[in-house]
Amino acid sequence: MGIQLDNVALSTTEEYLNDVALELIAKAKALVPELRERAAQTEREGKVPEANVKAIADAGLFRILQPQRWGGYELDPRVFYRVQMILASGCMSTAWIYGVIGVHNWQLPLFPEKAQQDVWSADDSTLIASTYMPTGKAEKVEGGYKFNGRWGFSSGCEHCEWIFLGGMLPKEEGGDELEHVTFLLPKSDFKIEKNWDVHGLLGTGSHDIAVENAFVPEHRTQRTNNHSDNGCPGRETNPGWLYRIPFTQVFQRAVSSACIGALDGAIEEFRARAGAHVGKHGSKTAEDPNAQMAVTQAMIEADQLKLVLIRNYGRIVDSIRNDDPMSVEERLLQRAQASRVPKICAERVDDLLRACAASGLYRGNPIERVFRDINQARGHIANNTDAYARAHGGVMLGLPNMDPFV
Repeated sequence: MGIQLDNVALSTTEEYLNDVALELIAKAKALVPELRERAAQTEREGKVPEANVKAIADAGLFRILQPQRWGGYELDPRVFYRVQMILASGCMSTAWIYGVIGVHNWQLPLFPEKAQQDVWSADDSTLIASTYMPTGKAEKVEGGYKFNGRWGFSSGCEHCEWIFLGGMLPKEEGGDELEHVTFLLPKSDFKIEKNWDVHGLLGTGSHDIAVENAFVPEHRTQRTNNHSDNGCPGRETNPGWLYRIPFTQVFQRAVSSACIGALDGAIEEFRARAGAHVGKHGSKTAEDPNAQMAVTQAMIEADQLKLVLIRNYGRIVDSIRNDDPMSVEERLLQRAQASRVPKICAERVDDLLRACAASGLYRGNPIERVFRDINQARGHIANNTDAYARAHGGVMLGLPNMDPFV
């Protein structure tokens, strides 16, 4: 027996699709109409409406990766990405900040217990923003660091009370080599500089962040790419297998999976439009061979992308639960596959938009917005398709791995 979830039929016997997961997926689907209704407002205001964030929070969707001890569900990441894709079929900007903010509820449990208490002891629904670019300047002082810097692209930051910021510190084992570190700061220690004026994903409000002479206690830092127990001290109180997955394998899908859901939404819009539209010269869009090819090709590739995501994550989960580490070659291939998602989705939505003909370019056509949103997503560093394909290709041809996150 199977169940149809966002156009992919899966067996309900799959372990991760338990009753709680299915209930959350159903709640996400129920939100799509209101997200779609507010999508134009979201873009116009340059911010996901508070109503969207509240609806997602009230449905418990931010809690999917959060530890049970902090009021979360502590579910398989495949549930999280399914929910993100579903939300994106209604509004990609909303799904984008959901992915970026929601994945932080997985990383905070890697920090020392005191940092978790700082954020969640008073309110375990508190949200965290981020921008991981390693531009922060940290000076060692007693008890922690004096921290300064400016960062770009903090999606959904206006909805969050805390933030993860990237910086570099010497490796703990000594020497001159530096490593990426995530610094955790409260809202009182950072300033949002509103400058998000871009082509797509306008509603994400991915503004700049500035910090001047903030004190960051040692317990509010985490060695981002150190996947050992020493690098992830929060595992002492969060020992579940979920928090043993390497950072990149969780984060990389948070900035590509929304593209698949947005493509689903564009397909739905195109089918409705093509079935009713008659052009100025009297021809029906549904009878256009290019339109027929565009919709089928888009559906085929959306289906393939979902299947690869679910299959790859099945492998990740199995490797963690069975203590069977994946090879660097396999991890690099998965990273390249994740980064390729926006490129493929952009190509398919481009076909759909062209098949709408000239009238499809009006702003009132939701496919036009999806086109811009997906192409904007391609600019994220984690979606740099060519770079990650080359990284994998180099290793397959005998060169050393140059990706510090893999």
